[in-house]
Amino acid sequence: MTHYTGEVSDITEAAVARRVPSLTEERLRVLSRRQPVTVLPGTRLADCVRAIQRTGTGDSVFVCDGDGRLLGVLTERDIFGQIVGGRVDLSQPVESLMTTDPHTLDLDDTIRDAIVLMRTGRYRNVPIVDDASRLVGVVRQADIIKYLAESFPEELLNLPPRLHQRMKAAEGG
Repeated sequence: MTHYTGEVSDITEAAVARRVPSLTEERLRVLSRRQPVTVLPGTRLADCVRAIQRTGTGDSVFVCDGDGRLLGVLTERDIFGQIVGGRVDLSQPVESLMTTDPHTLDLDDTIRDAIVLMRTGRYRNVPIVDDASRLVGVVRQADIIKYLAESFPEELLNLPPRLHQRMKAAEGG
């Protein structure tokens, strides 16, 4: 029996380094996706804020037409950035502040594509659309982190309670 004498983190880092590239090439369809918070065009900004608060899972609302096609997105940042400047009337329709034609991905795009969009476009919620531009889900940073963490159960469950802790001898009786 061979005993490992290095740090526990070496095992974990090596395993992660070997497996992460292939995991990020997986298609978005492998992720659990959240139901998006949607509103129709003409919805008042105040109602959008209430929808964000009510769900407690997101920081944006997606504006879709009656057929579910994505028209735009309104984020907390959009609203509060205007409120701080004193330039927003919450009785205005969502179209007054929403971002039209947001970047989207589809279920055949990769996890890497979502990560890149989140980093370069400062997206926290990536809208996922089908071929007809209908909103079919939202991928959040937490969804990707959860997927990656679940892909390393042995490494994560065997980490010592403190990252700086080194195991000098094997545990057990």
